[in-house]
Amino acid sequence: MATATDAAVDTADHGHDDHGTSTGISNTKLAMWGFLGSECLLFGGLISTYLLYKTRRGPGPENTVIPTDVFDIPFTSVSSFVLLMSSLTMVLALSAITRGDHPATRAWLLTTAMLGGIFIGGQVYEFTSFIREGVGYTHNPASSAFYTLTGFHGVHVSLGIVMLMSLFVASKQGKLRQEHSETVEIVGLYWHFVDVVWIFIFTVIYLIPVD
Repeated sequence: MATATDAAVDTADHGHDDHGTSTGISNTKLAMWGFLGSECLLFGGLISTYLLYKTRRGPGPENTVIPTDVFDIPFTSVSSFVLLMSSLTMVLALSAITRGDHPATRAWLLTTAMLGGIFIGGQVYEFTSFIREGVGYTHNPASSAFYTLTGFHGVHVSLGIVMLMSLFVASKQGKLRQEHSETVEIVGLYWHFVDVVWIFIFTVIYLIPVD
């Protein structure tokens, strides 16, 4: 099945000039900015919901534990730092393909994907730890809001990893050349977005004290 990354590469292969908007940027990049704008609305709604329900415990004694009772902030801080470092490696990947250094491009794309994978692994570990502590998805409104917000972000990071690996494979096959640097830039926009969103999520969930 063709991916969006493959489609972008194929467009460049056929020599289509995609700079047809009045803004002076390509249609593909403009579409990504529009998509990210809609994603801001989605995460804004999820963050607002979490803020409303973050202290709502369940009715029974077995459902009174909420995520804020079992947070491991040092662990999550390290995991967050790993994700933020991946923004740097994404910038290095774009810089490498812009100057035509394809081995470096592949190395930085793979590094970015690996850092994202480490973050996802940390999130899975955190979720399983919370469940062992009695904080499941349906135990109370606070836990439902927490899992929905962080889970949606985790899905977005996972999709970003798929995009990065698609670029890596395309580069290995010789389909991602220097003139396709905008494709890497567009994927980079998405990746930076999920990193920036996580800064807000981490601040709201882990750093703002519960009233």
